[in-house]
Amino acid sequence: MRPPQAMPAESVVGAPRPAGRLDQVAPPPGPVGPGRPTAPPRPQPPAVHHAVICVNAPAMAASGPDGQLRGHGLHGFYRNGVRVLARMELRLGGMEPLPLHGTLTSTAQARFLGAVRLPGDLDPDPALTVERLRHADGVETVVVRNTGPRPARLPLEIALGTDLGPVAEIAVGHRSADLPGQVQSAGLRWTGPVHSAVVSAKPSPHAVLAGAGVLRWDLEVQPGARWSVELRTELESAATGPRPPAGRGTGVPLPWSEPEVRSDDPRAAPLVSRSLDALGGLLFADPDRPTDLYPASGAPWRFGLAPADALWAARLTLPLGTRLAAGTLRALARRQQLAPAPGRTGGLLPGALRHGGPELPPTCTATEATLLFVTVLAEAWRWGLPVVEVAELLPAAERALAALREGLVDGFVTDLSRPVEERSAHPVAARAEVQAQAHRAALHGAELLEAFGRPGAEDWRGWAAGLRGRFRDRFWIDDLSGGRPAAGLAPGGRPLPAVVSSLAHLLDTGLAAHGSRHESLLDREQTRLFAQRLVAPELDSGWGLRTLSVKSPRFNPLGHRGGAVRVHETALAVAGLAEAGHENEAGTLLEGLLAAAAHFEGRLPEMYAGEQRIPGSPPVPHPAACRPAAVSAAGAVHAVFALAGVRPDVPGGRVLVRPASTAPLGELELTGLRVAGEPFSVRVSRIGVAMVEEASADLQLVAR
Repeated sequence: MRPPQAMPAESVVGAPRPAGRLDQVAPPPGPVGPGRPTAPPRPQPPAVHHAVICVNAPAMAASGPDGQLRGHGLHGFYRNGVRVLARMELRLGGMEPLPLHGTLTSTAQARFLGAVRLPGDLDPDPALTVERLRHADGVETVVVRNTGPRPARLPLEIALGTDLGPVAEIAVGHRSADLPGQVQSAGLRWTGPVHSAVVSAKPSPHAVLAGAGVLRWDLEVQPGARWSVELRTELESAATGPRPPAGRGTGVPLPWSEPEVRSDDPRAAPLVSRSLDALGGLLFADPDRPTDLYPASGAPWRFGLAPADALWAARLTLPLGTRLAAGTLRALARRQQLAPAPGRTGGLLPGALRHGGPELPPTCTATEATLLFVTVLAEAWRWGLPVVEVAELLPAAERALAALREGLVDGFVTDLSRPVEERSAHPVAARAEVQAQAHRAALHGAELLEAFGRPGAEDWRGWAAGLRGRFRDRFWIDDLSGGRPAAGLAPGGRPLPAVVSSLAHLLDTGLAAHGSRHESLLDREQTRLFAQRLVAPELDSGWGLRTLSVKSPRFNPLGHRGGAVRVHETALAVAGLAEAGHENEAGTLLEGLLAAAAHFEGRLPEMYAGEQRIPGSPPVPHPAACRPAAVSAAGAVHAVFALAGVRPDVPGGRVLVRPASTAPLGELELTGLRVAGEPFSVRVSRIGVAMVEEASADLQLVAR
């Protein structure tokens, strides 16, 4: 497991690019030997697993649980990838408050509480409490309360400073010296080559010490009284060029409905509500069309548009409406490669290579996003995206299908972003999950083409059928347990035997006509054997699926593709197993996610360690995982909603409801879903029987 380090920036579109993202592919280090100087040690990257991080795109704030911004690691207020303020250290009477509590109250806000004893007070109980209410947008309110028997007369000092550093440098452990401060109105200003930072206070401080960066108030707080000050941090920029993406504006509604979840399992409702809250903090508005909202990949390290992650989040939240999918699809269609460069394929969405783990080649997120675009458009159409909006996006889907057609090597899909000649001359492994994504895109593309009177539907169905045959013939490995799918095929056709969680994509067959599911790349018996393999201890940690089998000699519980648990792949497995009729296995994996979520207070990180679940040993956070992360938040919602089995076909005028008969959450009621743009509510009994309690009158309800 490598720590973040300077690497080629990955494709996070329209946002600062943090060098050192864990899942980027780095060039191999140069040789070290006689006559070659040893490279200086890299700075230690900041760990974020204990940080309290508030997020409200494009702003965020991070500190330790005591609330003090000390300029260490990630500490600070940020906007548009720039650290606006690195230090905000509070002292009352020359003392730091004793930390009592510090936690998020929502994704965008945090509350910190500390206590201070009055000088000379013989009573052991603290007379003063200091509350800090922080918002990611750069506003912090400090409230001092006197609960003691006598007046409190003492100075409040807040020491401020900043380096105006870019998050890309902070991500790899760099820390520049603080800039000199200047007095400005009721606060301080710091000026750099491109940006300036301003902190203003209300009420104004009694003294401003620019050289030390200190604001000072001389307080007199009577018994039972309180005093407060509001500090506001702002970023000013002299840079020219395209404006950075803005966040969801004040008064702009969320692009999804706000559901209500009731369940016998008390863990389900907070997991859904806090996951959606986390996703809301990651929403950006497209500068080209501010009404189009899309999710950033995650904070703090991927705080921008990563197309594959944005599409996954939009797809997994389709039960709450199609607005997020529509905004994301339109934003990406504007970024699609139209005219291919010489030797390259057109129709691709942006995306870089990500590290594939110790036993598999890198994954190409451009390929993943391009294929996923077709699926999200087709499924959004099934959920009720208006026909006129689907028609506007259909040319982009056709270009994505054209990229798929031109990107085949030996009948399989590898890396669509590589030049055509390079794909043939230097083939790379064909990964199993990419074949599943291509198969699903072909079938979804065929449905769209047929419904909108475009040619080629039967060709794509025929190609998908051929891929199924080739996959079942060449990707299946027979062994003593009955067999399993290979993780990939090496050039020349040798199966890659790694047992990995990304194989869960084989169960994600997609929403088809009449609420059915598309045929899988695995046949019925292969699916049964694979379901058993997924819940065996080699992959199932008890907290979710490991990214690599524990039996691998290269297993690392903190390896982001070498053994750690990634939430959305476990969620895909839960949904796919339930849809394929393997409900007990689905319930086993869901229990692991719910148990992990309870330890993370309902806010699942991007990944966490794949250590085996044992009593008294909670899941271990990954030190550099994004939290919040769009795909893990949306995946958690998807895992709960999948149990209700709501599968609409709005163009066909019907909705199928087929819940998990094992009812792993007991009685489950989902209110506030959206099908065809109308409210939809369903209740699943403890014996797995569904009752639709609210739906559009234009839909025929089918239960089985």
